Amino acid sequence: MFKKNYRQDNGVAYLLLAPIVILLTIFVIIPFFYALRVSFYNWSFYQDSTFVGFQNFYMVLTDDLFLQSIWVGLKFALMVVPTMLILSFLFANIIKNLGSGFASVVKTSVYIPTIISGIVASVIFVFIFDYAGGLANYIIGLFGYEPKAWLAEVATALPSIAAPAVWLGFGLTTLIMLAGLHDIPKSYYEAAELEGAGTFVRMWYITIPLMRNVILYLLVTGFTAQISQFELSLVMTGGGPLSETTTPNLYILNHFRNDVMVGNSIAASLLLFVVLGSISAIIFRVLNSEKAIDG
Repeated sequence: MFKKNYRQDNGVAYLLLAPIVILLTIFVIIPFFYALRVSFYNWSFYQDSTFVGFQNFYMVLTDDLFLQSIWVGLKFALMVVPTMLILSFLFANIIKNLGSGFASVVKTSVYIPTIISGIVASVIFVFIFDYAGGLANYIIGLFGYEPKAWLAEVATALPSIAAPAVWLGFGLTTLIMLAGLHDIPKSYYEAAELEGAGTFVRMWYITIPLMRNVILYLLVTGFTAQISQFELSLVMTGGGPLSETTTPNLYILNHFRNDVMVGNSIAASLLLFVVLGSISAIIFRVLNSEKAIDG
C-alpha cells in the first residue's frame, strides 16, 4: 500500500513539473545549445555557414571594445547596485515605522517607477540632463556652477545613466527589503532594547545579519540586471562618448545589427553569460547564503 501511494505521489509530482520542464526545454535548454553550436560557425541569414571553431571567441576576446564594454558594465553595476541597496534599506526602515494606512500609500507610490519602461525613463532623464533647459543644470546653476553637458562628457556620462537605473529599481528593491524587515521577529529587538542596545547596534547585529539572504538575492539579481542593461545607454547616449557607456548588451546589439555574420554576436553573448555566472558565484562565495536563525 505504501509503495502504491508513493508511486502515485511521484506520478502527480512529475505531472505538475512537466509544464515547466517542457517550457524550459523549449525556451532555454534547446536555444542555449543551438547558440553554442552556432558560435562555432560563420553563421549568416544570407549565405551558407562555415565551421570556424573558436575563431569567433578569439575575435571577441581580442576586441578591445568588448573588453571595455565588460568594464563599463561592471562600473555601471558598482554605481547602481550599492546605491540602490543602501537607499532602499534606509527607506524600507522608514516605511516600516509608518502607520499602516500611510505606509500603503507610500508603498504604492514608490513602486510606480518600476512599471515604467526603460525607454520612457531614458527620455525623461534626457530632458533632465539637457544642456540648455534641463533640471540638472538649473539646480547646479542655483549654486553658481556653469551648465554641464552631462551626457556628452566622459566623466559624467556613465553616472548620468546610473541615475535613472537607480530610480527604476528603487521601488521593487525597497518592497523586497521591507518584506525582509517584516520577517524579523520583534522579540529580537525587544530583547536587545532590554540590554540597552541602541538603534545602530540593533541594525548592525540583528537587522543586517538576518537580512543576509535578502541582500544576497538583491546583489545577484542587481548585478546581473545592471551589467545586462542597454536601453538607457542606447537611448540616452548611443554608447558614447568614446564608447564610455557601451555596455556588453549594447555591444552585442550593435554587432548583431551591423555584421552580416552573427557568430560574433553569439560568441559575445556566451562570454557575457560566463562573466555573469562568475560574478554571481563570487557573490555567493563571499556572502554565503545561510538559513535564518529563527528557521
